[in-house]
This record gives sequence, C-alpha cells and structure tokens, in this order.
Amino acid sequence: MNQESRRQVLAEGRFVRLVRRDGWEWAERTNNSGVVVIVAITDEAEIVLAEQYRPPVDARVLDLPMGLSGDLDGAEGEDLHEAARRELLEETGYEAARLELLGEGPTSAGLTNEVLTFFLARGCRRVADGGGDETEDIEVHVVPLDRADAWLERKRAGGVLLDPKIYAAMYFAGRHVSSAE
Repeated sequence: MNQESRRQVLAEGRFVRLVRRDGWEWAERTNNSGVVVIVAITDEAEIVLAEQYRPPVDARVLDLPMGLSGDLDGAEGEDLHEAARRELLEETGYEAARLELLGEGPTSAGLTNEVLTFFLARGCRRVADGGGDETEDIEVHVVPLDRADAWLERKRAGGVLLDPKIYAAMYFAGRHVSSAE
C-alpha cells in the first residue's frame, strides 16, 4: 500500500485541508503554490516589519512581510520572486532594488506541509502606502537593525506577539547587509 492510499482527508475548507496518515494529522493549504517571506532591508540598515491582528492567536502579531504565491485568480503559476516583490509592495509599500533567494524550510514540520521561501530584499525604498489588501490592516514598522533587539522587546512587553522568523531575518541581515555593496 503506498502512502497516498493511506492518506485520509478529515476536513476541507476554502483554504485549508486537514489530513491524516499513519497516525499523523496535519494541515495543508489548498490555494497556493508556495509561501514567500521577505527580509526587507533599506540602504540605511533598517528592517521593514509588518504588524497586524491575527485571529488564530487573537492578538496583534509582528512579523516579516510575507504571503502566498499563486493564490490570486489567473496567477496560479506565479513565480516566487514575483510573489515576493508583490507581497513586499502590497503589505509595506516598499520596493526592493535587489531580491535574492536565501533558502527555504518548513514552518512547523509536525503541523503543516507548508514550506517558506526566504528572500533578502536589499535597497528597499517606500513607493506606496502599503497596509495590505482589503482583508488586511497592516501597520508598517521600519526599525534600525542596531536598535532592533530593544525595539522588539518593547513591542513584546506591550503585548504584541513576535513571530520568531524575525530573529532569523536579523541573522540573515547581519550576514548579508555588510556585503550589500
């Protein structure tokens, strides 16, 4: 018996399906071809972050600009680089002079099959308002990298949840920003 024949769909909604196989249960997205995460850095060595209310955790969450690839009607085969550019502009109002693939990895390998693709966006500059699409209410923060730790701690102390991917982004920024030019 192959793995697919042991797979059982437990529930399926508009965007997510719950699956079981061999004692494991996990969630799968049904409306995209990938997830992009953008480590956006300005020429002034600032990181661009996004804050918004997230219903699953019933709290405001500070995270990186990120989003789905291939989730828009007519763009099912959207290139990940293009999705990263689109999401950065849509969520933050920033454009990147250069966009580089950093790597990929699972979000939570015991809970979902979702894989994140990280991009480093260098030379970011604000060209629009941002704030997300009609379903989002994103507050954009631009934080100097050399003061980010203390700034993040103040946000956490104020009740905002911090997505741990921010710390991965700061690592990537520290490794790559000094070699930007």
